[in-house]
Amino acid sequence: MNKTPRDSENSAFTLIELLVVIAIIGILMSLLFPAVDGAMDAAKRTQAKNDVTQIATAVIAYETEYGKLPDTNSAAQSVAGNWLQALGGSNVSSLNPRQIVFIELQNAKKGKSGTNSSGTFVDPWAGVYKIAFDGDYDNNVTAGTNNVVVRKKVAVWNDVSTSPSNKQKRRAVVSWE
Repeated sequence: MNKTPRDSENSAFTLIELLVVIAIIGILMSLLFPAVDGAMDAAKRTQAKNDVTQIATAVIAYETEYGKLPDTNSAAQSVAGNWLQALGGSNVSSLNPRQIVFIELQNAKKGKSGTNSSGTFVDPWAGVYKIAFDGDYDNNVTAGTNNVVVRKKVAVWNDVSTSPSNKQKRRAVVSWE
């Protein structure tokens, strides 16, 4: 077998080959990042939809147990305060004397929803969840970012305008759709 001059030298990548491999890896990574970002955004939207549904269900369960909504104020407000703690099982201001846990409250983490340090329930983007109650029991609630009339006892949505994240591409998530 005849040896060529290339065989007698060390077999290694040339600088050009190395640069081509790095360029291919860079192209593949640039294609992968939008797909991962889209999947993460879809997961956050799913978590937010689950949250608004759980909050609305917890309020309805509270009403079933105690015969009244946690707050008769029908104006939209942040999901926070004493009644949120009461839904979590605390007997704050005598709102939940039986200390029934209607919703599991967890601390918010980056990319995860939960209660933040000020006691407000936030969505996965760290925006505030809003809630409106049917204070006059006519089955009409004005809710959402567009102030739509919803035929429910309680309406919950994530307030896109309060999100500290600059990703305004996300859509509002609501409990009534």
